[in-house]
Formats: sequence, structure tokens, C-alpha cells
Amino acid sequence: MNIQWYPGHMTKAKRAMKEDIRLIDLIIELVDARAPLASRNPDIDELGKGKARLILLNKSDLAEASRNAAWTAWFQEKGFYVAEVNSRSGGGLKKINGIVAEACKEKLERDRKRGIQNRPVRAMVVGIPNVGKSTFINSFAGKACTKTGNKPGVTKGNQWIRLNKSLELLDTPGILWPKFEDQKVGLYLAMLGSVNDEILNREELAMELLKLLWERYPAALKGRYEIQESEALPDTKEKTKEEAFFDLEKETDQVRMLRQIAWTRACLMKGGELDLAKAAGIVIDDFRSGRLGRITLELPETTDA
Repeated sequence: MNIQWYPGHMTKAKRAMKEDIRLIDLIIELVDARAPLASRNPDIDELGKGKARLILLNKSDLAEASRNAAWTAWFQEKGFYVAEVNSRSGGGLKKINGIVAEACKEKLERDRKRGIQNRPVRAMVVGIPNVGKSTFINSFAGKACTKTGNKPGVTKGNQWIRLNKSLELLDTPGILWPKFEDQKVGLYLAMLGSVNDEILNREELAMELLKLLWERYPAALKGRYEIQESEALPDTKEKTKEEAFFDLEKETDQVRMLRQIAWTRACLMKGGELDLAKAAGIVIDDFRSGRLGRITLELPETTDA
């Protein structure tokens, strides 16, 4: 499954970020805790040279707690300040002001020596599409400052938000990079919802997700969908002997699982045929929302769970 998505507005957004970087003291980068490396734009490291850096493991409630801790340690070893947060509920946000002060203490000390008082820290908030930047800013500010949405591409331009006398945030659009060299990265981003669903084959994506989850989290699938390893599905239409043989040959484990899910969730079309597209949507939405439990796709030691 080949995935690439880089709409034109992202080039403009990246150019604007390059222009604004000289104005800021700190880069706050949100990543998805379920895939912290795949959800990092590699261009940000080049863009942020010489700036203080804070990584927020957002949606940490959807990832395994032990693996959140492993990622926190990994990023800290790389020289980043790190915090686990849940922007939607506000979890972990209270400690951010303290971390910002620690990350920018050299800047604050320089200001003090120069006699500059009450100059706020200016932080640029960056991340890939749909990672939760605007939700983070609204929760952190305690009010609706930015437009949010459960799909990539809601924020279109840069916007300054003054939180208090000591901190200003620059909200930026979610940007990807022109080409995913590793297709596993594109696949993970599609699973997380950071790639426009309209360009994806959701049935293929769901089967890739089922394959991964069956290898790593089989109990989650069995518990949610009552999947049985050798369950035979009732056939929903008559087939010739040749058609039946061909279906048997091409039916992988993930196709069989998707068919089971379609059957148990009554995803049926007219005539009684299984609606695999509807079943695929259920699987993808259940993963993204956390209804399958806490799942981490990557580990820092191998960049793969």
C-alpha cells in the first residue's frame, strides 16, 4: 500500500514557519504517542537548530503507559525536554509552564542581565496534521483560541496567541514532508488519521491494521470483535466451484478477520453480501478513538513495536 500526501498549502506553511523561526525562543513539537517517530516531521530538526526544544507525547492516554515512559527517556537522551499529555482532557498540561521556564532559562537569564523584564517566551507549536496542536493550545489556554477538527488540515495559517504575561504561542498548520521514504511511516500516519482519508483505500488500510494488531495485540481484537482463529463464515452468495477455490487462495488472515467483523457487526449490503467497506471504517475508527485499548505502534529501541 503506497501512501503519499503533500497538498500545496503545506509548502506555503513551511515557508512561513522559516520566516517566523527568528522570532521565537522555543519549539513545542507535538507527536502522537502511539508512533512518536513516524509522527515527527524530519524537517523540524533542521528548522529548529539553535532553539530550545520541547516534545509533547500527545494522546498518551491512547498509547501503552510503559512505552510512553520508554519514549520519554529516549527523547531526553537526545537532548529534548519531554512531557506526556492528553490535550483533549488536559492531562499533563499543568507541568508545561515549569518545563518551558526550565527549557528557556538561559534566555530568561540573558534578558535579566540586559535589564529586560516581562518579555514573554515566544514558542512555536508545530506538528503533523491531526496530531492535536490546536486542541492543545485551547486546553492549555483554558479557552477556544483556535479552530479544531478531527481531520487533518483544519489550521491553514500561522496565528499568535498570548496565553499570559510570560508565554506567547504561535499556532502553525500541520505539515508533512514531500515524500515518505519508508512506507511504514506513511502507513502509520494513515492509521493515525494524519493523512487525508479521501486518498486512501480504507479496506486495504483496515487490513494492514488488522495484520499489525493480530501480531502484537491479538487479545484486543478478540475482545472487541470476538474473532476466532479458525472460525468459518457463512457464505452470503452462491459461488461456482472455481470462484470458491480462488477466494480460498487469496483470503489472507486479515481478509478473513475483516469478513468476520463485517458479519458479527451486521455490515451487510442489499442481497446479504458483506459490506467490507463499512467494517473497515469500524476497525479504523475503533483504533483511532482508543476503543481497542492502549496501543503503541513503535518502540524506541527498534522504531518498531
